[in-house]
Amino acid sequence: MSVEPYKVLALKYRPSQFSELVGQDTLVKTLKNSFLSKRVGHAFLLHGDRGVGKTSTARLIAKALNCLEKKDGDVEPCNTCSNCQSIQMGRHVDVIEMDGASKTGVNDIREIIETVVYRAASAKFKVYIIDEVHMLSNSAFNALLKTLEEPPEHVKFIFATTDIKKIPLTILSRVSRFDLRRLEIEVLMKHLLEILKREGLKAEKEALKTISREAAGSVRDALSILDQVLVNCETIIENKMVNELLGKVSRLEILYLLELIIQGKTKETLKRVRSSISGNTSPALLLQELLECLHFVSVSSLMDHELIGDDHSSEEKKLAKKLVSSTDPVILTSLWQILFKGIDELKIASQSITSLEMLLFRACHMSIMPSPDALIKSVLGSRADSTMHVYNLERKSPLKRQGKDEIIEPIEGMIKNTELDKSTETTDTSAVKEILDIFPGATVKK
Repeated sequence: MSVEPYKVLALKYRPSQFSELVGQDTLVKTLKNSFLSKRVGHAFLLHGDRGVGKTSTARLIAKALNCLEKKDGDVEPCNTCSNCQSIQMGRHVDVIEMDGASKTGVNDIREIIETVVYRAASAKFKVYIIDEVHMLSNSAFNALLKTLEEPPEHVKFIFATTDIKKIPLTILSRVSRFDLRRLEIEVLMKHLLEILKREGLKAEKEALKTISREAAGSVRDALSILDQVLVNCETIIENKMVNELLGKVSRLEILYLLELIIQGKTKETLKRVRSSISGNTSPALLLQELLECLHFVSVSSLMDHELIGDDHSSEEKKLAKKLVSSTDPVILTSLWQILFKGIDELKIASQSITSLEMLLFRACHMSIMPSPDALIKSVLGSRADSTMHVYNLERKSPLKRQGKDEIIEPIEGMIKNTELDKSTETTDTSAVKEILDIFPGATVKK
């Protein structure tokens, strides 16, 4: 008895209809209108980040063009005819899928140019799908220009790319461009929940949020993570398990770590960091999480719900609000500078853990320094009162003239005090500038 091989979720739940494309409403609407009005172009360019559905969309277009059971007025492919099934599996003889990363030269494009003149064997249209098209050489692009501008009526081109900037303008002017968006966390969570229902499984809301956040808007990345999690779960997916699998520390724990840094508690900070790293968390990942939480706290200071978003739990928002109320925004921006520069330090350090600890030493020390306002006032008020008093008196004293032609000697004390004042002002200005350089965005309250 043969056992059906396991199929990963990204392939098992690959969209088979336009309505199943998640988070691409504008793209779906435009394509449907094109088919309904019979104004389908001869060349498409699908641009978007990894895992947002470029290849799936290309196959859907190919199916909609060549479906045998589709009637007038229908847009969606039937998914039951031989053409639809073979295209869905990537095996149709008239739908040629080419990898632009491995076939980059003129000779590869010449094969296409030489075969476009022949009609499709069993389909209405011959469709060429070139993935990662930006990897083609300039010569290959140039060789394709004439055919792309005036292809035979039975030929359609579909290009997919993650880097639109590398595609020549001469190509862009000959295609219909569609930009696929990254999915928002809420949309991705809903999609994962529907898949879990089909699989007969349940998951904690925070677990789905962690997976969606880690996927960064990519459906394929989210499903790949979910595949790994399902291996270790029985009936319900827990957030703790997801964090352990990803080597991540929960965002709430990172916020508590950030609180220790802001309070300047170096000993407690290092203990918590070592505890996190002793698990499955790398120093670089921990630093990245710290930066993300620091950004979240900084944005929370603006008190704008739309900017903060719904990606965070109520506990996280409550702790962020607490940190905002007790921390000068200048300290937050200075912390960001220190931690951000630490990314490069960790890359070249022989011991990344040691480098991270020294980085946090700096961050804790900076957090408990006097505010820039206090430092600047201290510098400006450091001159001796007696010197200022003499200086003011000499400035106000009148010069008595006894005659028109009499030369008046300047008061020696006034010259000395004036020179002292200029020197002091120069020193003060330099000191204030250094303080402002350390604390960008700082202001002095009068």
